[in-house]
Amino acid sequence: MKLFTKSSYIFMVSLLLILSGCADKKKLVYLQGIDNQKNYDNSLRYEIKLQPDDLLSIVVTAENPEVTTPFNLPLIQGNVTTNSQTGRTFLIDNDGYIEYPVLGRIKLGGLTRTEATAKLTQMVSNYINNPVITVRIMNYKVSVLGEVAKPGSFNIPGERITVLEALSLAGDLTIYGKRKNILLIRDDEGKKTYTRIDLTDSQLLNSSNFYLAQNDILIVEPNKPKLNSSIVGPNIGLWLTSISVMLSLMIFLKNY
Repeated sequence: MKLFTKSSYIFMVSLLLILSGCADKKKLVYLQGIDNQKNYDNSLRYEIKLQPDDLLSIVVTAENPEVTTPFNLPLIQGNVTTNSQTGRTFLIDNDGYIEYPVLGRIKLGGLTRTEATAKLTQMVSNYINNPVITVRIMNYKVSVLGEVAKPGSFNIPGERITVLEALSLAGDLTIYGKRKNILLIRDDEGKKTYTRIDLTDSQLLNSSNFYLAQNDILIVEPNKPKLNSSIVGPNIGLWLTSISVMLSLMIFLKNY
């Protein structure tokens, strides 16, 4: 007894393979064509700009430590003092200013860390010979949301992180993440900017968006299979199970 032809059997098997998910390499592989590129601009330097709500650690050192004391006075609140290695921390206000000992109100917002260090060094030099100023951002973080394994906000110990490094902190994109259209939201001097990033394009390495800034947000959109599965919902498993049962039944009847 043969209820199904060989061609219909092959068709059903092919349909099952398609539903199981055949991925397109061009949609999944990062930095495609990189082997065909001769050189990338390794000299490209990137420094983030200081902005409101940045928490800065500023330490002044000199040959004579005693002369730096007025600039490194610990902030005492009850029984809590600042760490002697990181110095006092200073919060940049909404107008871009900090209140600094001896020097008073100083605008650092909009400057890079290098520019801020040079400005403070010049001002402190009026009181100390050959001072050395160390400036660090203490609350540097980026956020990664959407179709990644571990979405969330991540504190960055250094002051430079790439898009790829941020995604790796989030456990990389899931198979359902849209790699060609990642949304980058950035706060640029009080204004929100929006940019799209294509992870499959090897030219990303030379893009100004390859390095992330303080408080950058990456949002990974779901691809069509994920959107379609959200419509079908949990029933997709039932459909695949039903097809498997049908194939098993077809094999049984074919050999009966």
